[in-house]
Amino acid sequence: MSETNAIGLHADNANRLAEKLNELLANYQIFYMNVRGYHWNIKGPNFFELHTKFEEFYTDLLVKVDEVAERILTLGAQPVHAYSDYVKISRIEEDKNVSDGQACVKGIMQGYQNLIELQREILSLASDADDEGTAAQVSDYIREQEKTVWMLSAYLG
Repeated sequence: MSETNAIGLHADNANRLAEKLNELLANYQIFYMNVRGYHWNIKGPNFFELHTKFEEFYTDLLVKVDEVAERILTLGAQPVHAYSDYVKISRIEEDKNVSDGQACVKGIMQGYQNLIELQREILSLASDADDEGTAAQVSDYIREQEKTVWMLSAYLG
């Protein structure tokens, strides 16, 4: 008989998913700080519009940080919580000293594209592991973020 965790998933599958979710958590944390920085430092003719929009984005990202960490705990693992670890495992790199509106929007679009790619990998793993909870969570994120990428693309022309 196979070993399962508290929510009935095979322990090895849950551990693989938690590891991948920790990678996702790291990406969300780095991306969150990038968007927060864009919000603080934005300058130019679209300041008011972008400053407000960036706040909307980082507020949503912060909610997702918590949700991803709680999913890792639900799977029976521990979320990574050191910023030094985030920098090591994140695909998204820190973006420093950006204040141009177009560059900020491009950075946000690229960040979402990275998240979508990683979440599709997690979706596949979750489906293979019969982990409906993780699959539903990242599926919802993908749907939301694909629309955001479309809108950012339209904004950039």
